[in-house]
Amino acid sequence: MSMHEQIVEQIKTCFDPEIPVNVYDLGLVYEIEVEEPTVTIEMTFTSESCPSAREIPVDIRRKILSIDGLERVDFEIVWEPAWHPRLISEAARKELGIDDDALND
Repeated sequence: MSMHEQIVEQIKTCFDPEIPVNVYDLGLVYEIEVEEPTVTIEMTFTSESCPSAREIPVDIRRKILSIDGLERVDFEIVWEPAWHPRLISEAARKELGIDDDALND
C-alpha cells in the first residue's frame, strides 16, 4: 500500500461528530501532499462556523502520525471552492439518504 493510500485509510477513520460519515468521504479533504516526513492536507469544513473545526484536524493529525515514517502534518484550511453536498462520495450520499436530485443548486 502506498503512503498516500495509508494516509487516506487513516483519514477515513476521522468523523465529523455531527455527521455519521468520515471526513474524506464527506468531501472535506481536497488535497494530500506527501513529502516524507511531512504531509500537507488541504481541506475545508462544511461551514466557516463549523463547531468541530478545531477537533477534526487534531484527530486527523493524530491518526496520520501513527504511520511509520511520518513526523509532521500541516493543514491548509481553504474556503474556495466552498464545500457543497455534491462533494460527498456516492457511497456516503446513499448512507445519508441524499439523492442526486437534492444536489442541484
